[in-house]
Amino acid sequence: MTDTNTDAAQIERDAQQVFDVVRDGGVALIPLDVAYALVARSPDAVRRVYAAKGREFGKPMGLVGGQSAHAALHVLDDARRAMVHAITVEHDLPLSVVAPYVEQHAYLAGLDPFVLETSTRDGTLNLLLNAGALRTRLAHLCWTQGVAMVGTSANVSLTGSRFSVQTIAPEIVSACDLVIDHGVSRYANTHGRSSTIIDFGNLRLLRHGLCGDAILNLLLSRFGVTLA
Repeated sequence: MTDTNTDAAQIERDAQQVFDVVRDGGVALIPLDVAYALVARSPDAVRRVYAAKGREFGKPMGLVGGQSAHAALHVLDDARRAMVHAITVEHDLPLSVVAPYVEQHAYLAGLDPFVLETSTRDGTLNLLLNAGALRTRLAHLCWTQGVAMVGTSANVSLTGSRFSVQTIAPEIVSACDLVIDHGVSRYANTHGRSSTIIDFGNLRLLRHGLCGDAILNLLLSRFGVTLA
């Protein structure tokens, strides 16, 4: 079953379990609407994630965050914040938001410098919004408890996203201390596509992914913006 069919009590239990495991240095495999993902926090856990994925450290992970983290951490003018709001709140579409961030924010101070370095690039931070009930609840726990976590897709690097636990490579699963299985992801597709990524600092399309056409059409029709 997907997040949409998982009751609120189960979401709460799963989110708390993921939070506890990752806070204490573990790696969790969790379901998102866009694809399955890995969540970590400690340097050892992050290194384990990169090793399992065969991923270069120069390719950053993203911060686990929601609307509160986006509002507090990203540095954007009102017009660009309105774009994000229209996409993720008014139209309820998943979106990875890349933007400059408040580097000295207290929320990030608790992250190990190595983990923060592997989760930022050129002064920008990536936050995935609207990725499902479990991810949203986990992001809320992280924000309210002041415990930042990072995440990335649960696939071997460059092999496409995975939409069920059964299709995830054994080396990925074995690297995890906790596996949460909610069945097939909401936006499962045969192309291995995950979220659309937009750099709102430069108004650049970094990846045309899920709901990409709808997002681009909305930006054009509502804001007169065509992304480079």
